[in-house]
Amino acid sequence: MPDQLLDNPNPAETREERDAELNAAAPKVASAGTAGAVPVPHPAARSAAAEAERRLLLRLQASAVLILAAAAVLSLVYFAKLILVVVLISILMSFVLAPVVEFLIGFGIPRGLCALIAVSMLVALLSGATYFSYNRAMDFIHELPKYTAKIHQLMAPVREQAEQIEKTTETVLPSSAEDQKTVTVKQSSSWTDFVSKNANTVSEIVLALTFIPFLVFFMLSWKDHVRSATLMLFRMENRNSAYVMLGLVAGMIRSFIIGNFIIGAFLSACSIAVFGLIGLPYFYFLGIISGFVSLIPYLGVILAILPPLVADLGHLTTAKVLVIVGSVLGLHLIAMNVLYPQILGKRLQLNPLAVTLALLFWGWLWGAMGLILAVPITGAVKIICDNIERLRPYGAWLGE
Repeated sequence: MPDQLLDNPNPAETREERDAELNAAAPKVASAGTAGAVPVPHPAARSAAAEAERRLLLRLQASAVLILAAAAVLSLVYFAKLILVVVLISILMSFVLAPVVEFLIGFGIPRGLCALIAVSMLVALLSGATYFSYNRAMDFIHELPKYTAKIHQLMAPVREQAEQIEKTTETVLPSSAEDQKTVTVKQSSSWTDFVSKNANTVSEIVLALTFIPFLVFFMLSWKDHVRSATLMLFRMENRNSAYVMLGLVAGMIRSFIIGNFIIGAFLSACSIAVFGLIGLPYFYFLGIISGFVSLIPYLGVILAILPPLVADLGHLTTAKVLVIVGSVLGLHLIAMNVLYPQILGKRLQLNPLAVTLALLFWGWLWGAMGLILAVPITGAVKIICDNIERLRPYGAWLGE
């Protein structure tokens, strides 16, 4: 008993109170220590530092996972471009044919049969256009030898200038004696060699294109099932937002297709009138090609000028060239700066910088088809970002 009193002079003091006093006195002892003493951090400070380190590690891990996921998606988009392009073209075609299917359903025809009729009409229309284009192209090829002298006459100044540049280059940079003694052998190649070398790639493209009618048919006939099954992929609390988002994307794609068709029809009608007035052969056919090709961003205006120039090589004059170039360029500027913003700008709500970057990116990935599909893909990405809270800043950056 005396030993206990010596150890604890105040019996009323409890163990909890002593622990509290020791914890309160710990910072004071550490601050009042000698110069050579190592300060002991507070337990709360140690736990806060560990928590901050843990959060930093988690943030680095999340960033690494995000970078790897982006690289994986980019690789998939690049290497699977043929499949993705076919699927996206099928989606666009299904939106084009959806009004036809809904119209036929109003007469009591089953949806499957309506989809079959709509796809058959599309295949027949494309086959007819291909057959007509093939005949016009063969007629032009048969008449092309008549224009050989005219082509040589047009290309003579260019050839003379190229020869002059070559002579100037040889004068500035004379070839060595060894180069003069070297005999260069050039192997001639023909279109048959090109086809045989690329037969595998051509067959893959043709095989992939044959899937488009079947994909369009199933997208039209199973439209309700696909939508409901897609909504079931989301959690219950997110299905309403997903339903609204899918509706907005569908409306955007539908407006994009209809708007481009209206603008293309207007450009085609104006081109047919201008080409007919100046007496171009097959002016109705060339006007349609030039009008719709002009809708391709950036490259469209150049591609729209080539068909009428090539078709009238034998009778081209300076006045005709100026009229063709001026009319195509003027119509393209009117379409891109007046019609396009009025018809499609309100629905897409994309700023010019985002559209330009999208065209650059998708054109690099998918070539010409990337330029055509870049705008609807970017519009769909913006709608998705606008409807997801964490991605809304990105949607605002893409918007106007």
